[in-house]
Amino acid sequence: MKRSDVTYSGPERAPNRSYMKAMGLTDQDLEKYIVGVAAAWNEAGPCNIHVLSLANHAKEGIRNRNGTPRVFTTPVVIDGVAMGTEGMKYSLVSRELIANTVESTVNAHSYDGFVALSGCDKTSPGMMMAMARLNLPSIVMYGGTTLPGYFHGKQIAVGDLFEAVGAYMNGKMSLAELKLMEDKAVPTAGSCGGLYTANTMAMMTEVLGLALPGSASPPAVDSAKEKYAYETGRTLMDLIETDLKPRDILTQESFYNAISVLMASGGSTNAVLHLLAIAHEANVKIDLDDFDRLSRKIPEIVNMKPSGEYVMADLDKIGGVPILMKILLEHGILNGEQLTVTGKTIAENLKDIRVANLNNVIYDYDKPLNPTGGIRILKGSLAPDGSVFKISASKVKYHKGPARVFDSEEETFKAIKARKIKAGDTVIIRYEGPKGGPGMREMLSVTSEIVGEGLGESVALVTDGRFSGATRGIMIGHVAPEAMDGGPIALVRDGDMIEIDGVNGKINILVSEDELERRKKEWKKPEPRYKTGLLHQYSRLVASSAVGAYLE
Repeated sequence: MKRSDVTYSGPERAPNRSYMKAMGLTDQDLEKYIVGVAAAWNEAGPCNIHVLSLANHAKEGIRNRNGTPRVFTTPVVIDGVAMGTEGMKYSLVSRELIANTVESTVNAHSYDGFVALSGCDKTSPGMMMAMARLNLPSIVMYGGTTLPGYFHGKQIAVGDLFEAVGAYMNGKMSLAELKLMEDKAVPTAGSCGGLYTANTMAMMTEVLGLALPGSASPPAVDSAKEKYAYETGRTLMDLIETDLKPRDILTQESFYNAISVLMASGGSTNAVLHLLAIAHEANVKIDLDDFDRLSRKIPEIVNMKPSGEYVMADLDKIGGVPILMKILLEHGILNGEQLTVTGKTIAENLKDIRVANLNNVIYDYDKPLNPTGGIRILKGSLAPDGSVFKISASKVKYHKGPARVFDSEEETFKAIKARKIKAGDTVIIRYEGPKGGPGMREMLSVTSEIVGEGLGESVALVTDGRFSGATRGIMIGHVAPEAMDGGPIALVRDGDMIEIDGVNGKINILVSEDELERRKKEWKKPEPRYKTGLLHQYSRLVASSAVGAYLE
């Protein structure tokens, strides 16, 4: 008996079938496997604008294998559009909305499985969370990256434009130059071009084994995407026939593989949150210590923006994610026995992959870009439960300086624009965590302003909020416990010395334990910023960033 028979089979379901026939479906269609095609789509930005067309190709693949596809859409928050505004508070929230939308649609209509088509930052993790939660035959495909822009003959991505705003505000770039870069930074449909969050999580779809090998790296405008969408639809039907489910694929070792590729690639810090949340949905135990352990032993070898030179389209030219995986497999980093949606193991999928001319996009494993992984987990008296530092995106690994304390992103931005932040400072932005923000905003506008003013190597920024995958500099996020939970970051005062040691994984407030205890007794939890609506609901349910900021 098919799962869908509960809703579409038997005399008592005649009314149910009548609704389907109103859309042109036949009795024969309803006797087949009925599957969802979840398309993260809207017209809010270019990242997902093409995903509905990919859904049509996935439908063709499903029909080719005798299935009946039904397309539905999920929310999308375009981070680059929401950045620097109150709207950014909805970004991480949208990850949960996507997972919940897929769950509600698939379960309400008794679909036998589903294809998940993603794009902008939160859509890939949201889709994979739904796959792990529902544990039905399912497969994900990333919609693809934009092509690089060009500015004065130099390849650029949107992260460069955010930093250019800081340069303009500091008188280092003319308004005409800024406008020219604005017109060139994002030339096509697709998600941001560098190894920011969308492309990082696209890598994770392949490494975790939930997407077809090679499907992540082709640009959105490449016809290869249409072919992969078609094959993704066909593969879903194979998964249904063999009853291969996400939790058959998502094991602790597959998450270790994903963390390893994250470290070797120098990908987005947001992947830490997302991998923790996906693992939670799959009932797989991983924690921040796993990220730190693997970071210490795996070199960073991918030369992509923001810490490197190249973009996702360049990685595609040399063979995409399978090339990076093959290198790591050959050096004993990946567990090749992990199963994937192809029905084969990682090692079997990579058997015929040949590593040839890497064109400087990937460095030689023995001559890496950095000797350790791109992300470090810092703990200490300021972040007892942990914090995240993209160490590969900072030339400075150690910083000690006085705290400049702000209780919101807006306050911080005003101070930076007014030239109140000086070299050597440690900027503290608190009450921007999952509960306090709420929503744990990314703060690319703030970090880009600091870098654009030439302070990226002399000013540190520490927050219980998040950073964009495009962020670079001495930027430490995900500080836990967050300020709204009374974590030590809530107790910091202007002038307190903060010590950041990226090499040894430490972040401390250089204030005595007795003084911190006295401040703790005086601290009063602020009133929530939102007392109704979605953000209020989210703040009541969200877990700590140290475990993935999923909804409890």
